[in-house]
Amino acid sequence: MSGLSRREFFSAVVKPAAAIILIQPALMHKALAAVKNTTDPPEDIAGDESFWFEIQQAYTADRSMINLNNGGVSPAPAIVQEAMKRHLDYSNTSPAYSMWRILEPQREPIRQRLARFFQCDTEEVAFTRNASEGLQILQNGFDLDSGDEVLTTTQDYPRMINTFKQRECREGITIRQFPIPIPAENDDEIVELFEKNITSKTKLILMCHMINITGQILPVKKVVHLARKKNIPVLVDGAHTFAHFDFTLKDLDCDYYATSLHKWLCAPHGTGMLYVRRDKVADLWPLQAPVECSMDDIRKFEEIGTHPAANYLAIGDALTFHQGIGSQRKEARLIYLRDRWAKKLEGHDRIRLHTSLQPGKACGIATVQIEGIDSSALAGHLWKKYRIFVVGIKHPEFEGIRVTPHVYTTLEEIDRFSDAMDDILRNGIPES
Repeated sequence: MSGLSRREFFSAVVKPAAAIILIQPALMHKALAAVKNTTDPPEDIAGDESFWFEIQQAYTADRSMINLNNGGVSPAPAIVQEAMKRHLDYSNTSPAYSMWRILEPQREPIRQRLARFFQCDTEEVAFTRNASEGLQILQNGFDLDSGDEVLTTTQDYPRMINTFKQRECREGITIRQFPIPIPAENDDEIVELFEKNITSKTKLILMCHMINITGQILPVKKVVHLARKKNIPVLVDGAHTFAHFDFTLKDLDCDYYATSLHKWLCAPHGTGMLYVRRDKVADLWPLQAPVECSMDDIRKFEEIGTHPAANYLAIGDALTFHQGIGSQRKEARLIYLRDRWAKKLEGHDRIRLHTSLQPGKACGIATVQIEGIDSSALAGHLWKKYRIFVVGIKHPEFEGIRVTPHVYTTLEEIDRFSDAMDDILRNGIPES
């Protein structure tokens, strides 16, 4: 490698805040170049603990607990935290000037970087506070009439289902839901289920890129192409996919996509991104009426009043940190961590994995059930006895605990989880 060594890069990005503030821009530029010169295949890097040890040190994680619930919101590395604090401090010197006139315009280079990373046009990217906000912009942005149907699965995110249920109450539309296999390992079967449930009244389709309760990756591109032939827009819920595994817009070919950046990108909490294909922007109503933006300007979706400028600007530092790791290396590591615990447990006759381990069907998120043990009780016991934090899933079609490590998760923490589950399988949990 030329420039900084890998170890020099990672030790530099975890320096105290004062050092970061002084040297961050040049450092991160050199660091990115250095790390990208790593030639080892992602699959080999996935098990290189010296590499991931340096990544782990970039986080301020509480090591008195094992956080395996990163699917909701993830911690930001120290360099992102410091960037946000730096911008916030400057905002507070004279907010009406420093935030509105100085910091707000600086969002545009961040918009450009997000677009470049996603491989779309800059004028197709809007800042939001989370995936839910972006999706609700889409869900409420289309004109629908009484009797119109929207189609989605029974496993889509409840908040998004409730958004359409509100339109059911207000406007008389119908939400049509159907189940998919758990786990699903045949893309064509999923596409066929979508096609089977489309009717002459179907006006919108909502689908997850990755289902939040199982980590299942759905064949978005195939469904989009199916729906496009029928002139049906597809709204893609990408809450759990952006910066989780390696893909770009061309892998989806969708017109509408919303994601959270405070999950897998590890950006500041309360940051998200909305993508709308440029020729679709004008026809989509924003949640709040734009003041200065024209209807064909992507920024009309950002009309929420005062913006959290510090949060948005620190997205750039999160993106740089992610690019330093590399999308493919990150994906490989998350699969490596998932497989380490899942393959250890899957041979037990009471273990039910509700997530496929086949390539391309899932990544870092997986849901597991111990038959005969209530999932909420299991999650509670893991926390009370082992200080392992997971989320219990109770769905009408299945239950289990969702296990979500991140790049800062150590192998020891994964193994402690596996050992705890093994102990529970042998000895059960105390009755409450």
